Amino acid sequence: MPTQGKVGTQVIPTAQSGFDARPAGLYLPPAALTKDAPDLPLVIMMMGFPGDPDPSYIASVLDGYAAKNNGLAPIVIVADQIGASGNDPACADSAAYGKAETYITKDVVDWARQNLPIIDDPRWWVIAGYSNGGGCAIKYGTSFPDMWKNIIDVSGEPFPGSEDPDAVTKTVYGGDQAAFEASKPVNIMKAHPGAYDGMTAVFTAGADDPTYVQAAQTVSDAAKAAGMAVTYETIPGAGHVGPALPGGLEIGFRVMYPVLGLSAE
Repeated sequence: MPTQGKVGTQVIPTAQSGFDARPAGLYLPPAALTKDAPDLPLVIMMMGFPGDPDPSYIASVLDGYAAKNNGLAPIVIVADQIGASGNDPACADSAAYGKAETYITKDVVDWARQNLPIIDDPRWWVIAGYSNGGGCAIKYGTSFPDMWKNIIDVSGEPFPGSEDPDAVTKTVYGGDQAAFEASKPVNIMKAHPGAYDGMTAVFTAGADDPTYVQAAQTVSDAAKAAGMAVTYETIPGAGHVGPALPGGLEIGFRVMYPVLGLSAE
């Protein structure tokens, strides 16, 4: 078995969304590179804004976990929820910036099912993200609880579009304030009581990143109230960049490994 996984890029067809996505990053763990490889859990990860779908951060963390767990780790797609234009679609479908949500929840998911050796069961799937991608992860996880049973939100926005809500309301939601409010994860969870039993969610933030610490506290409290099994932790000495991302992923997969049946013990 290889000692490390394999990273690469993948153009994912956009048949349903037409979204102008950049090529996705792909991580195959050591166990996926062996003869008669087992089907493995799936992680769909999204990075920050403007960022890029770089798989190296999550690959480095998962190679470390795989080394301690017989080469086992999830297969990861690092998908582009931003798009080549560099605008922020706020994790939504819109006439202004394209169908970002449909791209992630339909095109990426369908490609994974058709092309990767994954366990096709939401119990073994994780939607994950960092910063802008973290806001998308909690939005998609709460909007589609039958698709993902596990969420990792690393230094995530409290809701997509939180950095400029007036512009997002106008441009993405056509001025429909009610639709924008309904898109916020806290409000999605309130609107669907009982939908989140059996879900696991991890929220992290750099301890020196007060805006995102507050966001993580608020959304994790709402997730716990909605019935999820929640872990919330901060990374000492971290701001919003630097060690916040690998530190958050370390915490996230420490929680997820036993949930996903990947722990050696």
